[in-house]
Amino acid sequence: MTKQKKLRHLEYYDLQSVFDKLYADSKRGEVFTNLMDIIRDENNIRLAYRNIKRNTGSNTAGTDGVTIKDIEKLNAEKYVEIIRRKLAWYKPKPVRRKEIEKPNGGIRPLGIPSMTDRLVQQCILQVLEPICEAKFHERSNGFRPNRSAEHALAQCYKMIQQMNLHYVVDVDIKGFFDNVNHAKLIKQMWTLGIRDKQLICIIKEMLKAPVAMQDGSVIYPDKGTPQGGILSPLLANIVLNELDWWIAGQWETIPTRKVKTKYKKDGSPDNGKKYTSLRNNSNLKEMYIVRYADDFKIFCRKRSDADKVFIAVKQWLNERLKLQVSEEKSKVVNLKRHYSDFLGFRLKAVPKRGKYVVGSHMSEKALKRETEKLIGQIKYIEYPKNAKEEALAVSLYNSMVWGIHNYYRYATNINIDCRKIQFRVNSLMRNRLRDRVKKKGKIQSEYVRKNYGASEQVRFIGGIAVCPIGYIKTKNPMYKKAVICKYTKEGREEIHKNLKFDDLTLKVLHMLATAQIPNRSVEYMDNRVSLYAAQCGKCAVTGKPLWIDEIHCHHKKPVSLGGTDEYKNLIIVHVDVHRLIHASTADAIKFYLDKVKPNSTMLKKINQLRELAGNSAI
Repeated sequence: MTKQKKLRHLEYYDLQSVFDKLYADSKRGEVFTNLMDIIRDENNIRLAYRNIKRNTGSNTAGTDGVTIKDIEKLNAEKYVEIIRRKLAWYKPKPVRRKEIEKPNGGIRPLGIPSMTDRLVQQCILQVLEPICEAKFHERSNGFRPNRSAEHALAQCYKMIQQMNLHYVVDVDIKGFFDNVNHAKLIKQMWTLGIRDKQLICIIKEMLKAPVAMQDGSVIYPDKGTPQGGILSPLLANIVLNELDWWIAGQWETIPTRKVKTKYKKDGSPDNGKKYTSLRNNSNLKEMYIVRYADDFKIFCRKRSDADKVFIAVKQWLNERLKLQVSEEKSKVVNLKRHYSDFLGFRLKAVPKRGKYVVGSHMSEKALKRETEKLIGQIKYIEYPKNAKEEALAVSLYNSMVWGIHNYYRYATNINIDCRKIQFRVNSLMRNRLRDRVKKKGKIQSEYVRKNYGASEQVRFIGGIAVCPIGYIKTKNPMYKKAVICKYTKEGREEIHKNLKFDDLTLKVLHMLATAQIPNRSVEYMDNRVSLYAAQCGKCAVTGKPLWIDEIHCHHKKPVSLGGTDEYKNLIIVHVDVHRLIHASTADAIKFYLDKVKPNSTMLKKINQLRELAGNSAI
């Protein structure tokens, strides 16, 4: 992930320096015994709401029936008090179990905690993340900030193409999330330096939270982390971090007497000479792990090494982490002869100009799944109730195509796979939609025009361009830059160098985020910050920069007329503009007109806002 919506929220709430210190201290090997003070901090609690409110899952209720909509109506002070009280005497509410069908036909059990439990987990996650990030291995890519499947693929491509490692150990852990050993997890957290005993007790309670099943029964888990919990991905990475470093300890981190580790310009270690020395002067087995959550691969140079590593890893997972390996799905693969699946891709080493390069496709499961999704959406397009519903169905189809293209474009042979999908899709369109599909039309969307405008495969339904699934360009997966890190100044500059907030705007944002306004809802206080950031610190009417004492947050539709505190009903304006909007007497209107001195464009905006507020135009 190269950009994060949450990227600068820490700065708004004056927590960036706090989390930076946690990261730096963790890098130095410090231990942490007073983390609850930071977790209970008012700014951390308010930040938790901001980070969680736009999650799609925040509108899903737990066993208590509460959603984010109920939380956002609370007074800001009341919200902070509730979370602090919850942290002081933590007892989780039962987790609601929901079963989701997997694409392969299986069932994925999801645990949905109550909203207050989710907010507590978010408060804890924000504090634990910088500590853990400092300790995680560089080739752990899942559920981490500024990392993605693209980075994991880039690492695999390097192993195959540049390092010529053509034997891979594929290990599938049986029900990983459901079988995490609680005692082992707590020990691993302690080893990482997380030694606040109250926090440890809270996490224990989270892990043992009762699960309310769909049939009405309640179970009390003694192992596993609930899939769907906000903290679960981080805990999963903590569990498997030990595996990452154990694999690294067999080869990568072994010290050599003759060769000292050198560093590249980007800060990453240059181990080329060290590895050469290990190959020439030792009998160690060369191996490298690439992991995304519980899906990982171990690359080896020799078949004999891979076979031994396979046995050792299975035994280690069983004895150290109490995890079982699926014998049917786990194997050693010779990439010169066979494909190996990873994150929805099929990888193979294919000969080209005297060397081996990566030849990759969509996995067979992914190909079938994505084809069925598009075919299913065409069936929705076939019988629309009206033109609006037709347009919505076509737009949703296009978004599916974009999603497929954006994710699978890193496969070297993705054009072949997409042509297979296109054959099925086009056949269905011709049979089911017939005369409704037109070859000519005008592309309205700028995104579609930019990315698909050159294609002759574009078709039109109801005047809307249909993006061709077969029109795709391959892109090489890129490595994550070593300097990128949200908890260092240099890393943040690399991540959001294009965000143009100046120091003054950030200072005002911090003031807004931490301000205390009696009887205002959590939603209003948070949306006020979002609006100021969205408007780049300027008045929505005059376009002039606003200082803290000039900022007024105006309800477009007044609360007295049924208006709400939601984002779309609010706007940031200058205090005098705000008073002009609500002015009702001729003297007041003239007074504020003389102060604001609006031009014709400004006056038009003011009159629109006055009419929405129930006042006549000026």
